[in-house]
Amino acid sequence: MALSFTSFFAKDKTFRPKKNFEPGTLRYSLHKQACASLKSGLDLKEIVKLPKNENEDDWIAVHVVDFYNRINLIYGIINDYCTSKTCPTMSGGPRYEYRWCDGIKYKKPTSLNAHDYMTLLMEWIETILNDESIFPVQTGIGGFPKNFRSTCKKILSRLYRVFVHVYVHHFDHIVDLQAEPHINMCYKHFCYFCREFDLLKKEEMAPLYDMTNRLCPEVFRIAK
Repeated sequence: MALSFTSFFAKDKTFRPKKNFEPGTLRYSLHKQACASLKSGLDLKEIVKLPKNENEDDWIAVHVVDFYNRINLIYGIINDYCTSKTCPTMSGGPRYEYRWCDGIKYKKPTSLNAHDYMTLLMEWIETILNDESIFPVQTGIGGFPKNFRSTCKKILSRLYRVFVHVYVHHFDHIVDLQAEPHINMCYKHFCYFCREFDLLKKEEMAPLYDMTNRLCPEVFRIAK
């Protein structure tokens, strides 16, 4: 029997360690509020909206961390099938190849196998999430930096590539693991959130256009 959505995402088989919120902080409360909304079965288009009297950057920060954790788990469950032999390039089919560039070790876009790309991606995101100058732990002290929103866009854009690779190259494994409903739900949640706050460009979603138009067509009616 398939697991419920919340049970599935409570599992521990993550690719990288989960990033948790500190109990007692505003962001921890927002995280709990967001999770409660998901459990309630409300319309995803509604639950992504900013709660009344809350700060938009805090709301975005909570979701960036949550999406990192959930997509980290999604890749974790198919990690054993994604090797340098099965996936020699990080791609989303023959038309789309994603090359890694971090401006430090990889100063130019570099072709990598999917597993190595995912490892570098999750490490890169984890480093940013742990940087309190970008993702401050305490709210109201110094606030978010000017590049916060652009940094979040870059994180979410790269996390979207994980969805692309998993759906295009590992869909059979998703079905075998009875994970399709849960991953579809997470994907829809991700798309609606990015649409709500203009965090992902329409052209970045091109590899999964047909599927997205089937699962959540409203995204493309408003996406920029």
